[in-house]
Amino acid sequence: MNILANLKGMLADGHDANCLSSKRVITFMATLLVMVAFVANMIWGLKVEEYMYNSMMVIVLGGLGTTVAEKFAPRSKE
Repeated sequence: MNILANLKGMLADGHDANCLSSKRVITFMATLLVMVAFVANMIWGLKVEEYMYNSMMVIVLGGLGTTVAEKFAPRSKE
């Protein structure tokens, strides 16, 4: 159960720990798909088209970039 709590904490919004961040969830899913494509290519020899792989990498890098930018952006006082 500790693993699920850690996963939920990793995907939680920075401002509200009980709310999942859609950016983080999408980035996590895209990362998993890139990992699956890499393993499928290396182990089973399945060909993944380069444009598909590059598109997923853009989603992952964009999601990570916006998540990191949130950490350094000044927080509004609500």
